Amino acid sequence: MPNSHQVSASIDDVLQNLANGKYVADRSLATVIHLALNMQRPLFLEGEAGVGKTEIAKVLSATLDRPLVRLQCYEGLDINTAVYEWNYTRQMIEIRIAEAAGDTNRDRLSKDMFDPEFLIKRPLLKALESHEGKSPVLLIDELDRADEAFEAYLLEVLSDYQITIPELGTIKAAEPPIVIITSNRTREIHDALKRRCLYHWVDYPDALRELEILKLKAPDATEKLSNEVVLFVQELRRNPEVFKQPGIAETIDWTNALTQLDRVSLAPEIVSDTLGVLLKYQDDITRIQGSEASDILRKVQTEMDQIG
Repeated sequence: MPNSHQVSASIDDVLQNLANGKYVADRSLATVIHLALNMQRPLFLEGEAGVGKTEIAKVLSATLDRPLVRLQCYEGLDINTAVYEWNYTRQMIEIRIAEAAGDTNRDRLSKDMFDPEFLIKRPLLKALESHEGKSPVLLIDELDRADEAFEAYLLEVLSDYQITIPELGTIKAAEPPIVIITSNRTREIHDALKRRCLYHWVDYPDALRELEILKLKAPDATEKLSNEVVLFVQELRRNPEVFKQPGIAETIDWTNALTQLDRVSLAPEIVSDTLGVLLKYQDDITRIQGSEASDILRKVQTEMDQIG
């Protein structure tokens, strides 16, 4: 059993927790999660979009019974949105009420206006609070979309798990949150931030693991359809002309869509009709539709014949 400072007892414990959350992970990922949990270090997950990075934080939140605090990053993200801001409307109302009551003590009013009750807590500040004795899981999603200035601001948060508010002072977490940071690598994240984290590259799964994922996430699909979908997607990812390779999320969506259409196996016409579920760029769809899809299906059928 874990001691008071441990979150997971072993790598196998992490694998079991992920499996309980219907997440199929390899041992290397479970190892780095185990280390991040018990060393109380942020975990930086990098990889292509759709490989399951965000889902890891969600599963950890559910299986460890901790609240999930999510910060979705985007260009222009600032402290007011990510950390905190003062409720200026309430402050102005309180000032008007005080003035109407004849209270003109400016120093006292100024101090009262920056009471914590007027503070609007955003995700990073919320993540420093414990909930029923447990720190939350903080997901900083797609950090590569944020500006470098915001990335620099995170250094204090990730180094000491604290935030400085000029009017109140420094707020420090009683227990560090479990921090998961994801990046789709649209730009490089600075080394200063990476040094504060443990790192793992989340890659596309191999065929066997992707088939396991489909059994969990698309259980209504026939075994034949699941096998054909996985082989088709794996072949598609090897095609250097495809601009955006389909992620695991697209594989699951495509399988469920085919199941909704009562398909038990792949055929050229149904592949062409549903490629918009699997591929998200028109150039890729145009490139694969027709003869290219038929060629991939022939390879899939050959592999299926060899398997069984």
